[in-house]
Amino acid sequence: MTRHTLLAAAVAATLMLAGCRAPAGDEAAEAAAPAALTAPTTDDDGAWKAYLGQVIGQNMDGITERTFNYYLPAATDPAEVDGPYSRMLGDVQAAVQRGVLPGNMLSFSSPNSTMMADLIVAAFAAEGVQDTALKGSRVLFIGEAKDESRVAQAVTATGAEFRFVEKK
Repeated sequence: MTRHTLLAAAVAATLMLAGCRAPAGDEAAEAAAPAALTAPTTDDDGAWKAYLGQVIGQNMDGITERTFNYYLPAATDPAEVDGPYSRMLGDVQAAVQRGVLPGNMLSFSSPNSTMMADLIVAAFAAEGVQDTALKGSRVLFIGEAKDESRVAQAVTATGAEFRFVEKK
């Protein structure tokens, strides 16, 4: 076969395959409508992390830098000295006191919404946290509606964009 024949066959195949695609409007509508997510009904960490990964993914619009995800298992004991709760509280306090650069997102989630809300409020109220510490960044809280307002108040005091997703 000559070069021209091969080129003509490639163009014809491309045109035929392009005609097999679904209309662009249908794809755009499917992509624009995120799937409704349902939170796990158990305390299984694997199921929760899979659910939270999807919720976080749906809230990445406008994020140009890193995402820092904070997750506490339901069985975490806040009173445990040097336990997961106290270590995370220290980590979050240090990050907020240092400041978070614009374009980053901090996400907070736990099967125990109240425990996570307590941690966020305590960390963001720590001494030395400035009112511009998170300006240009986003804080995503995945929890129960009863905890939303107190978390929002603590977060917005640092200049961050606050986003809440109710776990259902």
